[in-house]
Amino acid sequence: MLGVFLDIEANGLNPQIHKILEIAFKIVDLSTGEVKENFQSLVTQPIEAWEKSDQESLRVNGFTWDEVKNGRSIRHTSQQIIDLFAKWGIRRKQAVFICQNPSFDRVYFSQLIDADTQELLSWPYHWLDLASMFWALSMTKAKKGEGPLPWEVGVSKDLIASHYQLACEEKPHRAMNGVNHLFLCYQAVVGFPQSSPISH
Repeated sequence: MLGVFLDIEANGLNPQIHKILEIAFKIVDLSTGEVKENFQSLVTQPIEAWEKSDQESLRVNGFTWDEVKNGRSIRHTSQQIIDLFAKWGIRRKQAVFICQNPSFDRVYFSQLIDADTQELLSWPYHWLDLASMFWALSMTKAKKGEGPLPWEVGVSKDLIASHYQLACEEKPHRAMNGVNHLFLCYQAVVGFPQSSPISH
């Protein structure tokens, strides 16, 4: 089974108004933790879309117009993703998406590759989130008196990282920074069954 550890940056939180600016992902063997592929791309947008940016989102991710205007086209980026997914056999029952915030990432991902195309290519429809994994495991441990309840820790990625004595995500919030941090947190929370556990 493969995992597509994915993160997206956009110029706001409303997909009816705002647009994807960057995507990054790692394709990972979920048994061993071996990274099969890394991908990162800035996505250009027209000035009209940029002018609708939410300034708080730009403060968090740090993007400027000079960067965005020189990104790759949606067509070019989507074709690269389609080609890589075909290369690694990213299909239902053979892979899943893993994100920190799949409700955000999935809708912006669909700005690159529409839902009908994803269906035609039989891409995974399971978008798993780190917070739910942490919540379920923490509840199991708490019931046994072996740890705190999940809401006593918090379920943001940085709070989960702190609980496992990992550093916070590198700033600014760029997509590959998010993917790298997500990968480390997943390794701490869930792990890879055929690899050595990380020490804390």
